[in-house]
Amino acid sequence: MKLVGVLRSVLFMLILVIVTPPYTLGVILCFWLPHRARRLSVEPWVRFTIWLVKHVLGIPYELRGRENIPTKPVVILCKHQSAWETLVLQEIFPLVLYVWKKELKQLPFFGWALAVIPMISIDRGAGKDALKQLVDQGRDRLDKGYSIIIFPEGTRAAPGHKRRFKIGGAHLGVETGALVLPVALNSGEFWGRNAFFKQPGRVTVSIGPAIDPAGLSAGEVNARAEAWIEAEMRRISPHLYQQGQTPTDGETV
Repeated sequence: MKLVGVLRSVLFMLILVIVTPPYTLGVILCFWLPHRARRLSVEPWVRFTIWLVKHVLGIPYELRGRENIPTKPVVILCKHQSAWETLVLQEIFPLVLYVWKKELKQLPFFGWALAVIPMISIDRGAGKDALKQLVDQGRDRLDKGYSIIIFPEGTRAAPGHKRRFKIGGAHLGVETGALVLPVALNSGEFWGRNAFFKQPGRVTVSIGPAIDPAGLSAGEVNARAEAWIEAEMRRISPHLYQQGQTPTDGETV
C-alpha cells in the first residue's frame, strides 16, 4: 500500500464524514416533495462525491461503448466489484435508479435517505414474491422515465472472479419489454470490496450492445448478458485471467 493511496483515502473519508450526515438529513426533510424532486435532491451530493473520487482518490474512468446507450429507459445489468459503480454510474446514466435490498434502509443517514428517494427496494427473503416486487416497482419506474441498474451477481465479486448471475434483471426486461444493457467494469482493481484504503488508477467502464428481450425468455436474456460481460472482462483485465477461465469467488485464479 503506497503512502499516497493511504493519504488520499483518509482525506476522502474525512470529507464524507463531515458532509454526508447534514446533507442526508436535508434529503430526509424533502420527503413531502414529488417523486422526481426527491430523486434529484441527492444529485448535488452524488456529483460532489464523484468529484472527490476522481480528484481526491485519483480514480477517474474511461468509458467505452457510449454509442450503445439507448435514448429511452433501459434495464442495466452491470458487473459489481466495489462501491465505486454505485456512485459513478449515476454520471454515465442520468436519472438512474438502483435495486437495493430492503435492509439497507436501516443504515443511519445513508439508508434513511434511500427510504426517501424512489430507489427500488426488494425483500430478498421473499422468494418468488421478490420477483413480483421487482417487476411492479420496476415497471412503475421505467414508465416514469428512469433507467434501472441491477447487479445480477447480487453482491460484489473480486476482480478476476464471478458469481452466479441471478435472473431478476433479465426477468424485468422480459416482463416490461425494456431493452437490457450489459455493462462490464474493473473498479475493484483500485477500490476493493469493503476497503477503506483505495489506490489511484483509471477504471474502464464498457457498455455492450442492448439486448432486445422480445421473443426471448428471461434465461436467454440473462445468458446473453452474462456471456458479453464475462467476455468483456477478459478484454478489460486480461492479466487477471488464466487459460481462459473465470473462477467463481472462493476459487483461486
